[in-house]
Amino acid sequence: MSDAVCIDRQVAVDFEALPEKPALERWLLATLKHFPGESRREMTVRFTSEEESQSLNHDYRGRDSSTNVLSFPFEAPPGVPLPLLGDLVISPHVVAREALEQHKRLEDHFAHMIVHGTLHLLGLDHIDDDDAEAMEQLERDILSTLGIADPYAVAFDDVEAQDSHQVSEEKRTDA
Repeated sequence: MSDAVCIDRQVAVDFEALPEKPALERWLLATLKHFPGESRREMTVRFTSEEESQSLNHDYRGRDSSTNVLSFPFEAPPGVPLPLLGDLVISPHVVAREALEQHKRLEDHFAHMIVHGTLHLLGLDHIDDDDAEAMEQLERDILSTLGIADPYAVAFDDVEAQDSHQVSEEKRTDA
């Protein structure tokens, strides 16, 4: 399998700290290494406004809010083999807000969104608990190869917040 990938990077929003094409390619490659039989190696990554994200989320998912990443898998016509995985639409303002709230490096959270969105393009989902656990573990595995910590680990500002979280976890598991 070739290490060549092709990303069409589209910028439709004013945001200074967007990942450049080499980073996007590195993150896509890290994901594809877990799918050795996958021949599709091209995708579009569009960075867009919260308004466009909200509109697309409403039109395609019935949710009237902006979101971090939307995945649009490409379906080739029968008999026409094309190497396209699909499109990812990312709202960097949402990603930045989440990174701040979750105490994550912005670049790491962008990497997570690319990995997460690409897994959707490859057919994975997190609708039921078993699928969610499997997808999250695969994300952890991929991100660890990039030197990125577990994106699902909870970051705490102080001991009081940690104690509060542990109490709520205990209540949840006892129910």
